[in-house]
Amino acid sequence: MSTDSLLPSPFFQSDGRTLIVPIDHGTAIPVPGLEDMGAVIEALSDFADGFVVNYGVARAFRPQLATKALCLRTDVYKPAVAGHTDHGAYMTYGATEADAVEAHAVMSMLYPHHANEAQMFRENAALLSECHAAGIPVIIESLPYGLGQTAHYTPEHIGFAVRAAAELGADVVKTAWPGDQAAFGKIVEACFVPVIVLGGAASDEAGILTMVEQSIKAGGAGIAIGRNVWQQANPLQMLKRLHAVVHGGATAAEALRM
Repeated sequence: MSTDSLLPSPFFQSDGRTLIVPIDHGTAIPVPGLEDMGAVIEALSDFADGFVVNYGVARAFRPQLATKALCLRTDVYKPAVAGHTDHGAYMTYGATEADAVEAHAVMSMLYPHHANEAQMFRENAALLSECHAAGIPVIIESLPYGLGQTAHYTPEHIGFAVRAAAELGADVVKTAWPGDQAAFGKIVEACFVPVIVLGGAASDEAGILTMVEQSIKAGGAGIAIGRNVWQQANPLQMLKRLHAVVHGGATAAEALRM
């Protein structure tokens, strides 16, 4: 791992892993489960290492977020409505806003192979330069082609997306699960910064826990899972189970029996 990386240490625990709960979906997609943002943060704080939030949430819920690691989402990654141009993700904030809300890191999207990838690469490069000059770590969420383009989430495409983000300067890379532990292990081995896996749309608990177990066994540095926590029937129970796998070394089966 590069000694020049600015690891967002408040997110990473003594075991070198992190359990991040993104609640930044409000500018991107409908978000059932986040109607009472303050209550969600308070309910999950004991078992979340940190949260990913938009600028407005960071300002409005300072008291609830005060004791947790805070990652500011610096872009909007809203999928295009049918019939509209798909612009991918576009940058909205930077180091100034991160400093204003006392964020420990920032996060932005990168879609390699997307039609608008030129703009996204340039914007991410500018964000990296600006934030690193200010001493703020950057987590790049790198997904082939775009959000929800699961048909393109092959090991080869994910591997390229992860390595590209690291080469660009990311301190941590967040990416999709390629569907296979061995494939993810190769992706992690080829990346010189920590790689964390996202959860995507809400799914069954057993499947998510199995994915997380396999990602950790393959060398992943943790998870950034939102909807598969706060859209579950019992969000706190799910988060406790994920915590047991990420930080406690539990298997998916053991976590399900909790």
